[in-house]
Amino acid sequence: MKWTSATVAGAVALAFVDSSTSAFAPRPSTQATVTSKSASASSSFVGNTMPSPSSSKVPHNASTSLRAGPSGMTMSFTVGIVGATGAVGKEIRQCLEKREFPVGQLRIFGSERSAGKSFATEKYGDVTAELFSVAAAKECDVVFLAVSGDFSLKHARAISDGDDGVVCIDNSSAFRYEKDVPLVVPEINGKETKKSKLIANPNCTTAIGLMAIWPLHKLFTLKKILMSTYQAASGAGQPGMDELTEGTMSYLKGEPINNEIFAYPLPFNVIPQIDKFLENGYTKEEMKVTWECRKICGLADDFPISCTAVRIPTIRAHSETIVVETEKPIDLAAARKALEEAPGVKLVDNPEKLEYPMPTTATGSYDVEVGRLRRNLVFGDHGLEFFVCGDQLLRGAALNAVLVAEEMVNNGSLQAKTAA
Repeated sequence: MKWTSATVAGAVALAFVDSSTSAFAPRPSTQATVTSKSASASSSFVGNTMPSPSSSKVPHNASTSLRAGPSGMTMSFTVGIVGATGAVGKEIRQCLEKREFPVGQLRIFGSERSAGKSFATEKYGDVTAELFSVAAAKECDVVFLAVSGDFSLKHARAISDGDDGVVCIDNSSAFRYEKDVPLVVPEINGKETKKSKLIANPNCTTAIGLMAIWPLHKLFTLKKILMSTYQAASGAGQPGMDELTEGTMSYLKGEPINNEIFAYPLPFNVIPQIDKFLENGYTKEEMKVTWECRKICGLADDFPISCTAVRIPTIRAHSETIVVETEKPIDLAAARKALEEAPGVKLVDNPEKLEYPMPTTATGSYDVEVGRLRRNLVFGDHGLEFFVCGDQLLRGAALNAVLVAEEMVNNGSLQAKTAA
């Protein structure tokens, strides 16, 4: 068959539309229930429901390295989701199901446009969306916010404050830098969830990178962190994925590419800007990594962390190159062992067999893939360089949020009002 621009365009279009059988689709994964060791793309409100080839449901590859979810529970919880049909909200629903979180009742809150619509779920039956109100949200035991920062700023504290306040886990950036609001990656600082009913979920890039950085910090004590990120279109939510897929098909057909979400057309391009530029020349996305790594890991306010964030034309899963300088000399064997044993991490590091982290293998996975481990040529015996890839809609958002709730169940800071 002779490949022309038209046949290539048709093949790519078909691949996007039928991701279940396409060569572009994630590899099939075993749907395992987690039973062994021990969690912003956001919608404007209830989420973007525009049909899209990139909105196909991605199977979750449950990890056996994560600790098990709450077990032996005699109580169940009323769980609310605001933004349940957006990119992150959909994944929260799926994570609750796959992790077997003890949901007695699932409530979906939306705007007047969405209230009354029915949403099918695998385990909770058909759920009818309700019009959001703070009073209705407070009837739940825990509420996940997968909405804009403006919405969270307006309502999150009202949901969580007071004697009748309930646990509120916010996926936006609204409260990440507030001193009285814990910013949590459960495997690192889960104990912080005891301090507040309002919990902030970290930036997706930060959460993915820290899964690999933290076990190495415990082992070698880090002095500096240098990071370059290669971030998928889904970091901008469903609209970002739509713009990439539609723009790719337009490009291959020789048609103009429209860009409203990204600063420039993303297909067959990379854009070294995510979020707005700040006075120091970094973007806000890059500084989020610096600020959030310090807060989550309890590092000094002047601990040196530098990041360059780049948007790339992949649908899902962020990749990161990370270089660290350490206090203690690097032992590669010990580093590999620490990563192999770290919960939520999968070591994929076999150059001889061309095995290393990639978005296609990380998509849908609860684990963050880490590979390309090597002694850094700049820092020598005190430097380590590696490559990380993780599904930012999961570990960088939905999965982390659900694991925060699990942590709070386990440490007693999330209680059911009544047996559901």
